[in-house]
Amino acid sequence: MDRNRRLTTLACLAALGSAAFPVRAQGKWPSKPITYVVPFAAGGTTDVLARTFGQRLSVLLGQPVVVDNKPGAGGNVGSAFVAKAPADGYTILGGTISSHSINVSLYPNMPYDPVKDFVPVALYGTLPNVLVVKADSPFKSVADVVAAAKAKQNLSYSSSGAGTSQHLSGELFKNMAGVDILHVPYKGSSPSMQALLGDQVTMCFENILSCIPLIQSGKLRALGVTSTTRASGLPDVPTMAEAGLKGFEIVSWQGVFAPAGTPAPVVEQLSTTILKIIQEPEIKAKLLGLGLEPSTMTQAQFAAFQKAEVAKWAKLIKAANIKLD
Repeated sequence: MDRNRRLTTLACLAALGSAAFPVRAQGKWPSKPITYVVPFAAGGTTDVLARTFGQRLSVLLGQPVVVDNKPGAGGNVGSAFVAKAPADGYTILGGTISSHSINVSLYPNMPYDPVKDFVPVALYGTLPNVLVVKADSPFKSVADVVAAAKAKQNLSYSSSGAGTSQHLSGELFKNMAGVDILHVPYKGSSPSMQALLGDQVTMCFENILSCIPLIQSGKLRALGVTSTTRASGLPDVPTMAEAGLKGFEIVSWQGVFAPAGTPAPVVEQLSTTILKIIQEPEIKAKLLGLGLEPSTMTQAQFAAFQKAEVAKWAKLIKAANIKLD
């Protein structure tokens, strides 16, 4: 009897040990480095935010956060990579208004579904684009650009990629002003602005966070911001509406996404940590100084916001008949 009881007890302990093993093996998240994919070239808004927040996430989560730039197709290349990555919390994405709301209405063969293939984690905030020209450009105002375009001068504008908010800002400008300006897409904000500085294009629409250092250093001149109110980082620059294009509004946004199926506790921890970082006085002041309005949306609110943005841009793109070049 005693021998049978001992064997039964040993068998039960073995079974418990076997059942517990996967839990011990899985461990606590995160237990290894996290890859933060940026679907645009280094130096742009999405990249700046990834490196700023990645550094703080590394400290608060106790694991390195490695930024990996995968530019191309207006954010589609890097986004598709993350959509197919393991849903374990170790691969996250810097998603934007273009990659996760605009592109699906512009690209005929999207390599991912911006809603079904991802879970929204946290919204960093919103920010306007800015119409900029070189400091030595003859254009001193939006009206100057419109007049030159109507005079059939050969004007062009660069963007960080087809389908980005920068691209749509240019297309909306052309549509509302009734002019034709050549669009030249690049693989990110940095190469787009380098093209402008190198006299390869006449102007560009760019996220305020990316271009404000070049404006403040005197290399670029800001002509108008795309929000309905003036930007806190450029209070002396008029809105496009004030500059004569009434009703002009495009406000970009930046956030973090994870592959669909990522465990809810991981998403919640990551979201809570990012929202905590946004409210840190030094980070918040930096974001405001760069023209980004910090977000206080919860993870659920961000998810609802993204779905609304997809519907909004589908309607606007169809109404304005905006197509890829």
